[in-house]
Amino acid sequence: MVIPQISLKIRQGFILVFVLLVALPILFYSIGKAYYASLVDATEKTLEAQLYSLISEVDFTEHGIIMPSTILAPELNRLNSDTYAMIYRDDDPIWNSESAVNLNYVPQQIEAKAGAADFRRVEYNNTAYWQLSLTVILNNIDQSEQARFILVKRNDALLRLMDGFKQTLVDWMFIMGIAIAGLMAIGFIWSARPLQRLDKEIKAIESGDIQEIKGLYPVELQTIKADLNLLLESQQRQKERYRASLSDLAHALKTPLAVLKSSPLANDADAQEQLDRINVMIEHQLKRAATGASDTWKKQTPIKPVLDSILSAMAKVYRDKDIIFTCTVTEKDYFLGDQTDLMELLGNLIDNACKACRSQVEIQVIQSKTLCIGISDDGPGVPEDKRESLLTRGTRLDTYESGHGVGMAIVSDLVKSYNGTLTITDADNLAGAQFILEFNYNDKK
Repeated sequence: MVIPQISLKIRQGFILVFVLLVALPILFYSIGKAYYASLVDATEKTLEAQLYSLISEVDFTEHGIIMPSTILAPELNRLNSDTYAMIYRDDDPIWNSESAVNLNYVPQQIEAKAGAADFRRVEYNNTAYWQLSLTVILNNIDQSEQARFILVKRNDALLRLMDGFKQTLVDWMFIMGIAIAGLMAIGFIWSARPLQRLDKEIKAIESGDIQEIKGLYPVELQTIKADLNLLLESQQRQKERYRASLSDLAHALKTPLAVLKSSPLANDADAQEQLDRINVMIEHQLKRAATGASDTWKKQTPIKPVLDSILSAMAKVYRDKDIIFTCTVTEKDYFLGDQTDLMELLGNLIDNACKACRSQVEIQVIQSKTLCIGISDDGPGVPEDKRESLLTRGTRLDTYESGHGVGMAIVSDLVKSYNGTLTITDADNLAGAQFILEFNYNDKK
């Protein structure tokens, strides 16, 4: 048996590819967009500071607006700068910074109230700019005048910063990708170690070196470990049951065969009776050995259809007794095992109850974390001193009395094979015997 690690490696590879080809590019794009937005915001704040610095340097006289020859903002004094300043009266330029001497740029005419700043991205001659404009009313004692101050910055400056940032980001993303791939590879190898250890233990079981899985495993593998050990234990019990059943069959055939050998005629009444008895025993022991297949114990079998079938058959078999059957079961109740085993369990117990009862048989199924099935009758009951021996191996199964006992060894073995319990008590309501089957499914879910 080999744990399917190929599919696990495929999933691990898919996760790695997703991180490297999807998650990191998305992260790269998001960081790039965020950085560009921060550059635009910083550009607006820088132009705003330069704008108010420019306004503070204006000297408004009777001859109009007079600007100093050198502006405080150094970007506006350089010819090759990427930042420009202009002052307009209506649509007529009245001043521009040294940096805008060779600039062939006509700013967009934006109608705005005095004191309201406007910042936007504009294009002129296929070149992108960021433009901040503010209309200001200048006045002195004799007059007042409205002027529009405009500061412009080329978008190329932002793109150059963006390119440098992208290159740095690519370098770090590459390093991060290598680091993530390495960490994920280590994580995958580490997470696969329990599976590899489990695979080795299973191979050791196959080779006969060990009998059960004993290693310590993460919580995710504890259920698998418990189920595999339960499966192995069930298989071992089945082998023992086969050997015991064959021994029973051989032992049970001794007396009838001895009678046949000593009988003068093989076809007389005694011989025929013993032949019938041999046939019954053979069928019984072989059926006992075949039930309880351990490879189907995890199958969920609905209980209600099985009970309906058994009760229908019992009503026909015991028609003369006119038995009143009371059954409490829901459609959701299930038995975690094979349908044949459930039929064998309930069939034997209900058949015994029908044999022992006077007129009533009650079946009650309660399921939560534990499946509990109670079968009661209004018969004479089972004496307390005989209850243990009834479930003990070696109790004769060939004495078909009108009480409990028929097939109880089969029931007992089946219950043990499913790690359940079988308890015999006095019935609460009917004053007869009550057989209680309990199976704990809490650890198997």
